[in-house]
Amino acid sequence: MNTANVQARRHSPAEHLWTDFQVGTVGGEYGVSLREVPFQAMVGIRVDPLSHGGQRIAALIGALPATSGQVTHGGADSLAPEASTLWLAPDEFLVVAPDEPTPGTLAAALVAALGDTAGQVIDLSSNRTTFELSGPSARAVLEKSCAADLHPRTLTAGTAITTEINKIPTVLWKTGDETFQIFPRASFADYLGRWLLDGMREFASGGAPWH
Repeated sequence: MNTANVQARRHSPAEHLWTDFQVGTVGGEYGVSLREVPFQAMVGIRVDPLSHGGQRIAALIGALPATSGQVTHGGADSLAPEASTLWLAPDEFLVVAPDEPTPGTLAAALVAALGDTAGQVIDLSSNRTTFELSGPSARAVLEKSCAADLHPRTLTAGTAITTEINKIPTVLWKTGDETFQIFPRASFADYLGRWLLDGMREFASGGAPWH
């Protein structure tokens, strides 16, 4: 008797909102769009960057960011060339990389690099998801409920911070002049996705951002 191996299909935390995201997209001069970037690999790291374990981890991913807001990127010789590492605290970092062919590979390599050094490496890939908000009105949508100062003179492109959006703790990474990636916990994905969509609606009429 032949048996088939059935692999369960993965579902992202905001998959049920994808159609709403497409319908809610606003074009034009004051446009804004929202999408989920599902299944990114995310690894939380707590380590002293100057320790042996910290140096081994830095060698694997290119570098560990040294200052608040800084984001470093994997080089061609690193374990994950497409990975980026966000500064969360002097000894806390979040590594973000595209979906892995074999989930957990990056986390396992970082655990091995940490070795017996004091610290922690945790695979957070299932703990968070990624929203990407982009367009000329993206900042205006966020400023309706984000606790941080998002003006370009304060939050420059390439900077990542921890903040709150409508009281939801999240990591916010400004990946471009008009593009933000938002990393909420999976349990908040539905609420935050709908909240951002609601904030986009005022621009559907072609109105200018209030800021």
